[in-house]
Amino acid sequence: MAIVGAGVTGCSCALTLADAGLRVRVHEAREVAGGASGRNGGFALRGAATPYDVARAELGERAASLWRLTEGALERLAGLAGDAFRRTGSLRLAADREEAESLRAEYEALRDDGFEVDWRPELNGRLAGRFHGAIFHPPDGSIQPARWVRRLAVQAAEAGAEIREHDPVTALEELDADQVVLATDGYTHGLLEMLDRAVKPARGQVVVTEPLGEEYFACPHYSRHRYDYWQQTPDLRLVLGGFRDTAPEEESTAEEATTPGIQARLESFARELVGRAPKITHRWSGIFGVTEDRLPLAGLMPGYDGLWVACGYSGHGNVLGLACGDLVASAILARPAPELHLFDPERRL
Repeated sequence: MAIVGAGVTGCSCALTLADAGLRVRVHEAREVAGGASGRNGGFALRGAATPYDVARAELGERAASLWRLTEGALERLAGLAGDAFRRTGSLRLAADREEAESLRAEYEALRDDGFEVDWRPELNGRLAGRFHGAIFHPPDGSIQPARWVRRLAVQAAEAGAEIREHDPVTALEELDADQVVLATDGYTHGLLEMLDRAVKPARGQVVVTEPLGEEYFACPHYSRHRYDYWQQTPDLRLVLGGFRDTAPEEESTAEEATTPGIQARLESFARELVGRAPKITHRWSGIFGVTEDRLPLAGLMPGYDGLWVACGYSGHGNVLGLACGDLVASAILARPAPELHLFDPERRL
């Protein structure tokens, strides 16, 4: 059994398979959490990239199944991650009146379907006067992403999985395995042409400030239709990402680099949020995979015997990656869960 990619998906899949007694080998081109699984804003959110009310219109009752799946994955993450996870809730903010109407519609859809959610029409602190209402999601949380995925990899290795770092796979023919799982999200390009057409890479850029000396933001925040996102770490640094939509052609790339334009916007936004210009101590970018319908591809590849895929989380891989890795592993173990049909690769391929 071979898995390509030692991010959250690959390590989740390896843990489930190894726990069941299978011999598992994980190939990682760099090191565990070296890709977007360790290079993101540290949000652990239920749901997917599409707002819940929109998902319900598109998927019907399956939207609720998707959200319940991610709620279960969040609980699994909390149990596996130790102190790399904090249950903080998350705050989705409306940047203008139009977005406030959209958020209100999503809030009502979530409430009607029985999901725990709060509507906050008035905001205080650094948010007052800048945003026009928010949805608070109590189950959500914050992670230190690289620490969390490395901890997951350790548990997979302790269960018996072999993890080979600095072992790139350039062609599927290199893998001596009856079953193969592609778990590389936005880094799948070159391994399978039909997958390249269905999953497009996108770049997210992040800045991290010096410790601010005060807690302004107690949980992950995201706004402007999720394009901008930020939170503070336990040592009170501000981690801030976004503005990908201001340069869509430039950011639709698999090149891991920071760019002057996006970085300048992030620095300016940090100054607006904090009320002064904090010192930037770290910068990074990560590549994630985007599908046309913004749902992952997870399951058996059509037309191939023993080739599985789990990728295309459209920016929501921290929780969905954990869930899909486990779902694919369960299907390989001949105990498929009904939720896997939500992500059937055949719908896009």
